[in-house]
Amino acid sequence: MKLTLGLPKGSLQKSTIELFQKADIHIRADERSYFPTSDDPELDLILMRPQEIPRYVEQGILDAGITGLDWTIENNAKVVRVCELEYSKVSRQRCKWVLAVSEDSPFRKPADLRGKRIATELLSTTKRYFKSKKIPVDVEFSWGATEVKPPRLVDAIVDITETGSSLRANRLRVIDVLMETMTILIANKSSWENEAKRRKLENITILLQGTLNAERFAGLKCNVRKSDLKRVLMVLPALHNPTVSTLSDEKWCAVETVIHVDEIKKIIPLLKRAGATGIVEYPVNKVIP
Repeated sequence: MKLTLGLPKGSLQKSTIELFQKADIHIRADERSYFPTSDDPELDLILMRPQEIPRYVEQGILDAGITGLDWTIENNAKVVRVCELEYSKVSRQRCKWVLAVSEDSPFRKPADLRGKRIATELLSTTKRYFKSKKIPVDVEFSWGATEVKPPRLVDAIVDITETGSSLRANRLRVIDVLMETMTILIANKSSWENEAKRRKLENITILLQGTLNAERFAGLKCNVRKSDLKRVLMVLPALHNPTVSTLSDEKWCAVETVIHVDEIKKIIPLLKRAGATGIVEYPVNKVIP
């Protein structure tokens, strides 16, 4: 059994391959080829534009694919949404499709654009957005560099933003948000009903989500006198209960746990004051709840 999986080519390609690498699925992609190879013999990989992946998954040409929620909605694709994968090309935050105008334009709200021209790559969704608000506009497809078009070429744009830096650099002002989007793993309905392919997708989901979860956690271990153990455990949070094991010196024990990275700088001084020694922080590769 082979699972045909579409991977996003373009801005998400590098971060996707890095995510699989951290999940112990090693992908080798030649920049001149659209057919990467991996060390998993059950995977048949294809690189393609994320805009196209939902359509090919729906048609069954691909068993599954990694794409955006936005492009799945844009294609109105009838697919199984297997899981969300909180990562993007720059950060781990969700991106937004926004309606933006030039900073010095008179437009303050969507209704002000009545009869105006809007450029976007998200054509169908943008048309549905304005139709739902009963605002007649002329929506045209943008082939790229959308943010440079207002105000000379169009009156407004609908564009995707992750940090907002490109909008600010081009002196654009957001007047509404159409949707939040994130990377998702989708599957063909028939492929999802196939027990072997479904199990494979579930395995991939566990590995990828476990890898993403791990970025928010770190391992922490230390040595503690048994007389100080109660105080140490009182200040030490954990996913569940910390692991406590006796050392060769029976008066001492080792304590090990996994905690959120945001808590590290607060917890380590508390551990030291509670009597812990030999405190070691280490990265974790996967966290599976």
